[in-house]
Amino acid sequence: METYSFLRQLADSWALLLLTLFFVGVILFVFRPGGRASQKQAAESIFRHETRPAAADEKEAQ
Repeated sequence: METYSFLRQLADSWALLLLTLFFVGVILFVFRPGGRASQKQAAESIFRHETRPAAADEKEAQ
């Protein structure tokens, strides 16, 4: 079997299956029941020091 044909078959079958499973896994991870708090914290992290700049020691700790 030619290398191109082999790689083409591999990409058409197993790679497609693996990428589909990866996509489903990411979707399940995002919508898991306990993930709401961590997602909210990540979404609001840019507003954490909105009223005043972060202190020098707070910047180094992150």
